[in-house]
Amino acid sequence: MANSQSVLSAAQGTFIVNTADPVDKTCDAIVALEDTIFSSISIGESDVTADYVQDPLIAVKAGAIIRPMNGAKFSGVRLTSGSVILVL
Repeated sequence: MANSQSVLSAAQGTFIVNTADPVDKTCDAIVALEDTIFSSISIGESDVTADYVQDPLIAVKAGAIIRPMNGAKFSGVRLTSGSVILVL
């Protein structure tokens, strides 16, 4: 996992997700650009959405930053609606 300064500055780049298609990219953080509903957030082969979003049927508000726990990296994301930045 990258340090906080590296993540906040997006030192390794970013990728914008703005469709409902699954995106398999390793990233250190997910930033909601608008109110967003996640279909899934993955670490490895596991769907960890419930570990990061209390109620996946309710939108995560714009500006929310989601960081993986315990030194992990997110490996994929799929949206129902909204758009996010993946901080690589």
